[in-house]
Amino acid sequence: MNTKKLSQYQKRHIEYVNNKVAKSIVDNSLIYKGDKVLVAVSGGKDSLVLLETLAILRQYDFLDFTLEAIHIDVEDVAYSADIKALKSMGKRLNVKMNILGIESNMEDRGKKAPCFVCSWHRRKALFTFADEHGFKKLALGHHMDDAVETLLINMAYHGNISSLPAKLSMFEGVINLIRPLILLTNKDTQEYANIKGFPKQTVTCPFEDITKRTTARNILEQLKAINPKASQSIFRSMGNIDLDYLP
Repeated sequence: MNTKKLSQYQKRHIEYVNNKVAKSIVDNSLIYKGDKVLVAVSGGKDSLVLLETLAILRQYDFLDFTLEAIHIDVEDVAYSADIKALKSMGKRLNVKMNILGIESNMEDRGKKAPCFVCSWHRRKALFTFADEHGFKKLALGHHMDDAVETLLINMAYHGNISSLPAKLSMFEGVINLIRPLILLTNKDTQEYANIKGFPKQTVTCPFEDITKRTTARNILEQLKAINPKASQSIFRSMGNIDLDYLP
């Protein structure tokens, strides 16, 4: 963690991020007073920003919710986070950090993409843990750029307009996925992580450069070169559909 005195700009950015997360929670009815929320922590910057902002916001009277975190360690994939640092962060924030080891059986994936297989096993472990421990809300660290990238992928590869909603009910309401960072861009979370000096992942995923998401991210960066506010514009377009001008 960064212990240096913060500049006014850094203080304003931290406040900006916290306010955006609070706005997302209120506008989308993500968390209610008394909720029991589980945060999925991968070890990447977005999940760490999510964990810290929720730890701060849970103290507000209008929320006042219970918070725990979980890190899924996929033991048969060469990708890992600094577990010691995650536990230390949990202790600093007074948030219980659960560490759960699983295997993805990657060698048996057949023709399935490695990211799909790994993600499927991680999601299954998250859902099972949340259900068994009474968590109705599972918070994920997806931000605005993730939502836009998903939109581009679904349009280009699947021929439909869909993305990452701020809130999604799963298993007939047993668990609700929530995305409190949905109003923040990748740049926003990166700046927050830099200011706070969050630890970086010790080993990155060996498959991260061969995914559709990487291609979509590159396309989005090209659009940002044309219009720096491209993410915000495309994100807003999902709620501003003019049916009269569609085929």
